[in-house]
Amino acid sequence: MCGLTGFWQPCGCPTDEVSATIQRMADTLVHRGPDDVGVWVDTEVGIALGHRRLAILDLSPAGHQPMVSATGRYVIAFNGEIYNHLELREELSKVGAGGTAPVWRGHSDTETLLAAFAALGIEKTLKRVVGMFAIALWDRETRTLTLARDRMGEKPLYYGWVRDALVFGSELKALRAYPGFDNAIERRSLALFMRYDYIPAPWSIYENIWKLPPGCFVQFRAASHGGEPLAVGSRGNIKPYWSVRDVAERGLANPFTGREADAVEELERLLRQSIAGQMMADVPLGAFLSGGIDSSTVVALMQAQSSRAVKTFTIGFHEQDYNEAKHAKAVACHLRTNHTELYVTPQEAMAVIPKLPSLYDEPFADSSQIPTFLLAQLARQQVTVSLSGDGGDELFGGYTRYFLTHSLWQRLAWIPLPMRKLAEQGVLAISPQTWNRVFALLAPVLPERLRFRLPGDKLHKAAALFVTRRPEDIYLRFVSHWHDPTSLVIGTEEPRTALTEPATVLEGADFEARMMYLDSITYLPDDILVKVDRAAMGVSLETRVPLLDHRIVEFAWQLPHYFKIRRGQSKWLLRQVLYRYVPKELIERPKMGFGIPLDQWLRGPLREWAEDLLSEERLKREAFLNPELVRQKWQEHLLGRRNWAYHLWNVLMWEAWLAA
Repeated sequence: MCGLTGFWQPCGCPTDEVSATIQRMADTLVHRGPDDVGVWVDTEVGIALGHRRLAILDLSPAGHQPMVSATGRYVIAFNGEIYNHLELREELSKVGAGGTAPVWRGHSDTETLLAAFAALGIEKTLKRVVGMFAIALWDRETRTLTLARDRMGEKPLYYGWVRDALVFGSELKALRAYPGFDNAIERRSLALFMRYDYIPAPWSIYENIWKLPPGCFVQFRAASHGGEPLAVGSRGNIKPYWSVRDVAERGLANPFTGREADAVEELERLLRQSIAGQMMADVPLGAFLSGGIDSSTVVALMQAQSSRAVKTFTIGFHEQDYNEAKHAKAVACHLRTNHTELYVTPQEAMAVIPKLPSLYDEPFADSSQIPTFLLAQLARQQVTVSLSGDGGDELFGGYTRYFLTHSLWQRLAWIPLPMRKLAEQGVLAISPQTWNRVFALLAPVLPERLRFRLPGDKLHKAAALFVTRRPEDIYLRFVSHWHDPTSLVIGTEEPRTALTEPATVLEGADFEARMMYLDSITYLPDDILVKVDRAAMGVSLETRVPLLDHRIVEFAWQLPHYFKIRRGQSKWLLRQVLYRYVPKELIERPKMGFGIPLDQWLRGPLREWAEDLLSEERLKREAFLNPELVRQKWQEHLLGRRNWAYHLWNVLMWEAWLAA
């Protein structure tokens, strides 16, 4: 796990200037790679690669990057891990490039990658490797720059233009270090951020800077070697080598037809294979453990394949509604792991907030970023690599919103749209405060399930669902914060995304499968994996996600619906594997998010901080957001009339990033 960066300035520039620039860009990523730094430049072509190393495999100087291939043709800066690199080495040693077996200088996966590119070519190599990665590869013979990203988007890779230079890197801070960086804020990206709480690929917060989508590579070639002239502003010809859509369509067309017992055996085999590969490291290794289905399965199979107690880590909160530590401890005791837990005070959690703009490097507002960072910080005290259980919800139907959306649509679909519109108007005609008073008067006779805090707020939110025309519209409401971000962001439009473009609907799939697909190409790579990568790399910790091994993803998409969701219970097949190692009673409980009491904090200890960032004078001076709309929601939240915590957190994370 490392950080990479670089630039290509075809007009060329002095050697000392190139070297100083790439060194400065690489040094911004020191947190991603504190163990070593390297740069490689070719001033004749104007190309420079920089690398910061967190040594995981081959701790010797033989793993130093940027690395030049044995033939001298290729130069690589690589961030990630190739879990099947020893298998690839064995094959390459037998065949070799041009019939000549490589002469290995060390045992790093970087050297294996270079040899594979030389022997097999770029696309074939990308299809063969099992791993997580971001790659910048320079071909000195054809003067071609290739940028590539892993299948599911575990590792980040930005690229774009600063004036007439093509720049790229693991994080935006490296691109901003390029001389003369003055790219304007991309207001369309800001609108997307206000809706989703993250900026979806291929967008970034800056104009002319993009995220390379997962499972893709893009190439730029010098005009003198048969390529098109480097056109400033061009995104290049992006080519997928693997896609979730293709996998999903193949799986739906060729479903698993075996027995339940066969499915359990196959999933366990694939999980063991993935986890064994991802336990490969020359440094201390452990795992995050929440006590939920996903992390417990990963830890159980790690412990089953380890001769010593696996180190596991959990963050606990004293607020019981947010605390999973007791469940994690019970699982750890049963599996006999070497378990560490830390109960965090509100003050310790809030102390993370000033770090967030630098950690996440562009606006990012998933508030579980705070406990995720604290968990990574805890683990880093003992290990350099930690496995996590992310991905299980998207593959095996774990999110509560899948069930809620389906249930709501079943209740709404049979009611004619005009009647639903009348119902919406009726609910909205009465203010949330009045609804709150009505519910308070009726409280003595209401059933327990209808007694909840701020009922008027919830009724107004529910009313917006009455007029939806398809279940995907309900789902969009569930995954949106600001439902009309163009009313908030001044002078912009909201671009289409996979969640708003009808053409992205996965035809022939049931509702839950369609939602799992959308989450797999949006929320998973752009929120969940970003959150974990930045939090962990902020403390120089490598994280690995074994459930996202592409062979597991492909198998999951072959599974019929009832292997995932059965009698209202999610992750049925994954549970059957876990129950072989952990008693059911330690696992069966309602799903709990990894969150913080944000609404309370904004009215209490965070109020002064938030008031400064949300001041009307500041908002008017910056001229990005509608001050009246922001102030209205802030006042309603402070008075307890509505819970606008997540809407406001988006605004606060934007303002904090802008001020950093």
